[in-house]
Amino acid sequence: MEFNFKLSVLLIGILFTGLTAGLCFTWSNAITPGIGRLDDLTFLRSFQAMNRAIINPSFLAVFFMPALLLFANAYLYRNADPKVFWSFLIAAILFFVGIGLITVFKNVPLNELLEHTVLEELTDIRLKELRTKFEAPWNRWHMMRTISSTTAFLLLIIGLIYTK
Repeated sequence: MEFNFKLSVLLIGILFTGLTAGLCFTWSNAITPGIGRLDDLTFLRSFQAMNRAIINPSFLAVFFMPALLLFANAYLYRNADPKVFWSFLIAAILFFVGIGLITVFKNVPLNELLEHTVLEELTDIRLKELRTKFEAPWNRWHMMRTISSTTAFLLLIIGLIYTK
């Protein structure tokens, strides 16, 4: 059996996109609702701890690599059936915008705000203000990431079905 570069790029892109969609789904459906029940200080501390723990090489590779792989995939399948090409290209754009740009320009700045705050120095009122400024916007943007990554994953599966 000979190595198929094009198929390998597609399968790794599908795998990493699926892992990202699964992470986003789990975060939206279990993690944020769970810690959302905590008091302000414990919620903010928990989010700080998770933000610090998640920045690691395996997360960064799985979370951001599809932004490159999916565009490479669309390029490799540019002469395929138009259904295949367009599902791959739309998946790439959706992932890039919905994961890449939203993460960098929306969620990361909120994470940085939280990271640079010494929570123990804040009064209860300031903790409540920080949580209000952080929680709802972060969750809203994260839901967009969940929808984008899941839709990109589905488009990749559809494209795979139509490949020959």
